[in-house]
Amino acid sequence: MSSTKTVAFMSMFMAGSLFAVDPDPRAHEIARYDGSEPDMSQPVQVFILLGQSNMLGFGTIGGVDNERSLEHAVRRLSLYPYLVDEDGNWITRQDVRNVRVMNERQFNNEWMTITGRNIGPEIGIGWHLGNVIDAPVMILKSCIGNRSLGWDLLPPGTPAWEHDGQIQPGYRGTPDDPHAEADEPEGWYAGTQYDNDIAAAKRVLADLDNYVPGATEYEVVGFFWWQGDKDMRNAAHSAAYEDNLVRLINQLRKDFHSPNAKFVSATLGQTTMETGGNQGLIRDAKFNLANPDKHPDFAGQVAAVYTHPLSKGGSSSGHYNRHAQTYMNVGEAMGWAMVQLLEE
Repeated sequence: MSSTKTVAFMSMFMAGSLFAVDPDPRAHEIARYDGSEPDMSQPVQVFILLGQSNMLGFGTIGGVDNERSLEHAVRRLSLYPYLVDEDGNWITRQDVRNVRVMNERQFNNEWMTITGRNIGPEIGIGWHLGNVIDAPVMILKSCIGNRSLGWDLLPPGTPAWEHDGQIQPGYRGTPDDPHAEADEPEGWYAGTQYDNDIAAAKRVLADLDNYVPGATEYEVVGFFWWQGDKDMRNAAHSAAYEDNLVRLINQLRKDFHSPNAKFVSATLGQTTMETGGNQGLIRDAKFNLANPDKHPDFAGQVAAVYTHPLSKGGSSSGHYNRHAQTYMNVGEAMGWAMVQLLEE
């Protein structure tokens, strides 16, 4: 961690878990990028973003008169001032690489700035990490929408399990699963999307110099996970969410040879502390993994971000009405939580 780059932070501990929850989501100030270039003698610090459509990003960028847009937030409400220079132009960070892939396709490969039509949480995440890490940083997003941890993203090695008297397929189980989607492509199996997302991320890392020019080494330092919308529609997947999340972390660390990599998850924005049912199970699973009393093996290595206070309305199913502030607030909180874990 850099001693020359500073960011002000606030922390809250609840029931032994680290939560990134502030009454004002901008209470932890993010400094404007100072223009410094990364120390290329160090390995690229890679953070992999996984999940489904809201991790993919649906926050609207353009439209200064659109109250849900990022332009409106920055230019009319003076929010997220670190994103623009003194002339109001979007700043480009020369120390954080923004890469996004989806299955076989590549969408982003540039130094981090505001570009395109939509944003996800990667902006807040990237700014936090870039401000405290001297080495080059890569934000590597590999995900697609409408995917369930209990089926599409099921980690390798997950055994079949029973729920309500019915056997649920384990990893590489077939679409005979009664909960399989009717429109799944031929050959789809439990864990297909996990395999696709990890393979796509590994292809990027195998061609490192094409993404971070001049880089020869990398280290996968952490993972970010914003997911659960599809699982909440399935009682079996919701009930198994905590066990599957444990397997996910362990398998990710194994696949990327990173036994100490940190893990930050975020709850669904519409889920409150009082919400029960399947949504409550998914919320509790994320909180439990961040609680050292419940999962001592993850002590100081896993954080959970409670996003309801950060959301500007809507739900995960409706992409939070495409409100850019939701995606910025959640990204800031997730990035801040990761910095706390790295500092520990």
